[in-house]
Amino acid sequence: MAAFHGANMKLPLFTATALLFTISPCLHGESVGPWDLDALKKNVPAVKWLRQDQPIHSLTYAGEKYQGHDTEVFAFYASPITLGEAKAGTKFPGVVLIHGGGGTAFAEWVQLWAKRGYAAIAMDLNGSRPPEVEFDAKGTALGNGHKGIRTRLPNGGPAHGHPEKFDCILTADTSDDWPFHAAASVMRAHTLLRSFPEVDSEHTAVTGISWGGYTTCLVASLDDRFKAAVPVYGCGFLHEGESVQKPSIDKLVTRAIDWVKAYDPGSLLPRCQVPILFVNGTNDVHYVLDSYMKSYAVVPGEKYMRIQVNMPHGHPPGWAPQEIGLFIDSKCRSGKALPVPGKPEIKGDQVFVTCQSTTALKAAKLNYTRDTGLRSKRQWTSVPATIEGSTISAPKPPANANTWFITIFDERDAMVSTEVTLVPQP
Repeated sequence: MAAFHGANMKLPLFTATALLFTISPCLHGESVGPWDLDALKKNVPAVKWLRQDQPIHSLTYAGEKYQGHDTEVFAFYASPITLGEAKAGTKFPGVVLIHGGGGTAFAEWVQLWAKRGYAAIAMDLNGSRPPEVEFDAKGTALGNGHKGIRTRLPNGGPAHGHPEKFDCILTADTSDDWPFHAAASVMRAHTLLRSFPEVDSEHTAVTGISWGGYTTCLVASLDDRFKAAVPVYGCGFLHEGESVQKPSIDKLVTRAIDWVKAYDPGSLLPRCQVPILFVNGTNDVHYVLDSYMKSYAVVPGEKYMRIQVNMPHGHPPGWAPQEIGLFIDSKCRSGKALPVPGKPEIKGDQVFVTCQSTTALKAAKLNYTRDTGLRSKRQWTSVPATIEGSTISAPKPPANANTWFITIFDERDAMVSTEVTLVPQP
């Protein structure tokens, strides 16, 4: 049995070429691809506050030029101060929240993080704004981002449809490309967030869901100011395997390699030095395990994984796992770290893995599938594993198991995963 590992994995020529694009040194370290990193990090974007009379504030900030004109990006912002739970003068770590396809800035997501003790900003990456925030009797945001009419901003950037995400590469002007705008808008939001007096600018994190997870991978590879990154579902190597994005990339024909070089996270993740936690499910149709493990493998820095059997795909399911908050707490607030499993090894009829942890280990499982066909349709089996000190053991996966991994739970019920072993198929 063989797993994907960064140092040993042989990549196809198409992918290897893309990787060369991103790991080549850039002049003076000022830019990568179309992004001017020095400008994005140093220049605080102009901001216009739209509402500051509610627990969740709304604003627009300056974005990149689009079709030759200046743009604005809508965002929600909240902190324990705006919620009335802390006094002015207090400082908090910051977090940037990136929505997925079909999403927008979600007020309830910002509020969730503000209640955790963070200053949180969530922007709309569709050139629009959601409805005004409504609150229930207890002051909880009602999730207007999931309903109601979103309004196109007069000076909004590109929409987040497939033409803007993929066909954009067919023109020579990168300033109209959605991936360029998305990553730039996130880095601008990060710079703005760090400028707020209540934000501890040296302790910030980023997390995103689906296309937001994709964008998190890009940003974590471009913006080294973050102390933690959590892409949920999103990954790179979208031009390979069963990725639902592959047909859109294939249609680019001779320009497909240019899109991969510029905008596939697999081309940028070899730059990533931000501690990163990958969160996904076994059967995700949008970001498939094969591409996911390749994305994980090329990250040279500190990295962790949480793979859940049959994790549903969506915004609320994507921000629900407690491990996201625990991981970011461990990097931004001196919280206890997640367990760190090693590489599983098969010895005789057992599989073993050692796990380093500052918290007590509570349970573990071996998860495997023997099904073939589309990964999104495969059935999984989970069997209990045994914990003795820092060593976890389980029965060896069946001979016909083609994909397997071990999940480990600590006393907080926080779950982490080993690398997923993908057995080469005939």
